[in-house]
Amino acid sequence: MNSTTVRSLLVRGMLAGLGAGLLALVVAYLLGEPRVDAAIAYEDAHAAGEPAMEVVSRSLQSTAGLATGVLVYGVSLGGIAALAYCFALGRVGRFTPRATAALLSGVALLAVYVVPFLKYPANPPSVGDPETIGKRTTLYFLMMALSVLLSIAAVIVGKRLAPRLGNWYATVVAVLGFAVAVGLAFAFLPAVNEVPEDFSATLLWQFRLAALAIQLTLWASFGLLFGHLAERLLNPKPATPAAVTRETSPEATAPVH
Repeated sequence: MNSTTVRSLLVRGMLAGLGAGLLALVVAYLLGEPRVDAAIAYEDAHAAGEPAMEVVSRSLQSTAGLATGVLVYGVSLGGIAALAYCFALGRVGRFTPRATAALLSGVALLAVYVVPFLKYPANPPSVGDPETIGKRTTLYFLMMALSVLLSIAAVIVGKRLAPRLGNWYATVVAVLGFAVAVGLAFAFLPAVNEVPEDFSATLLWQFRLAALAIQLTLWASFGLLFGHLAERLLNPKPATPAAVTRETSPEATAPVH
């Protein structure tokens, strides 16, 4: 793949990430923000003394701040995913550009978010000890890195086993190996449970579902948008007979007097 094609796919990936970010922003505003407000209300109700002064107002956080964060996140992930797509295209199987984009998005959703989420799920404000935030962040990103590396290893193992076992059994072995390795990581990494006893279980569940819905929207819409753009770039439609006839007709090529 030449540099011009890579650059074109990178631009399309960032545009698709922007479009996916806009859709994820709607989901975040409608599903996530009400749960954040409820969690903040719980925190204020249980705070000792006066509530802390806000450096940035809550209204600004839930509008411009949310939009900036989600859109920058979408564009950044779109660019990274487009570069990964350039490497994966033609190396993970005989898939069309659109199918490769869908497969990449699904694997990225699983490796980058779902697997770390199952070990260290998202928590709303007021959940978690401020003194352990560094430790919790490190553990989460460690789980994410392990998940990404293990998913890459599973793809490599599946490709190498395919000539001997066939595509189906090679895929089964690779998926089972990935599941076992992730299970071992879950077992050995320390658990984190800092949810207050009187915190609403319903609110916690709704917040986590909203966080999962945002990521699902982001990656699913990115896969569809980027797959469409990549397909049009890499497999352009041939000109129709009518268009070719018009372009080569005497009237179209005759000089204008």
